Amino acid sequence: MENMENNETTTMQNRTVQEEHPRKKQGGIGEWKGIVIALIAGICAILCVLILSGRLVEYKQSVGGGLTATGSASCDFESDLIVWRGSYTAFDVTAQAAYKKLAQDSESVRKYLLDNGVTEEEMTFGSVSISPRWHTEYNDGGYEINSYVEGYDLYQQITITSGDVDKVDAISRDVTQLIESNVEFTSYEPEYFYTKLDELKLQLVDEATQNAKQRIDIMAEGTGATLGELLNANLGVFQITAQNTSSEYSYGGAFDTSSRFKTASITVKLNYGVK
Repeated sequence: MENMENNETTTMQNRTVQEEHPRKKQGGIGEWKGIVIALIAGICAILCVLILSGRLVEYKQSVGGGLTATGSASCDFESDLIVWRGSYTAFDVTAQAAYKKLAQDSESVRKYLLDNGVTEEEMTFGSVSISPRWHTEYNDGGYEINSYVEGYDLYQQITITSGDVDKVDAISRDVTQLIESNVEFTSYEPEYFYTKLDELKLQLVDEATQNAKQRIDIMAEGTGATLGELLNANLGVFQITAQNTSSEYSYGGAFDTSSRFKTASITVKLNYGVK
């Protein structure tokens, strides 16, 4: 009996040891998992801090700081192309008669221009427009009693485009010969253009950019800052005005055509980061 009790006691002790052993083993794996998770979380937190710190430095070097300057450039130039327009009219009681008179006036205008050195290639005659001229009759009470066409007005425009600015400019200011020959001629103000304007604009952009960079370099030297990379660059609008005037400047840009001698100007704004 004692042997049997001893055996049972020994068996129960063995079972207890076997049950406790796996529990200790399982508890060890859980602890390692916790340590690994904690390490990963710590590494991630460090990486996030490093990334945010780098972004913060970049922000301070750009939006939070930086150097900004606006450079400018201007140039005086003379127009090398002139466009001058004139018009003449004719009237008669019938459209046919009015057109015949307008054709005669056209020849008078052509001859006048040729005699003054304008070539056929520089002349452009526009289409003829016609409109009836109405006459209205009223009674003593002011009421309309009758209306009829009393004749026809014909209108034609001519455009002179030339690189000889002096020649056409002089002609546009003296059309007395045409008026004396009974041509009802109206002379409009000439328009002046520059055929190399695109090249001039590129030159001014380059000069304004260099001017802005020079100003930033002076600012950096004066403040002891070290320039970083270019963060932003903005090009202003071109202002093309008559020389010695500034009131013609416009927010959207100005383009003067009434003056032979002009001034073109542009601004460039640069923004650099600092280290």
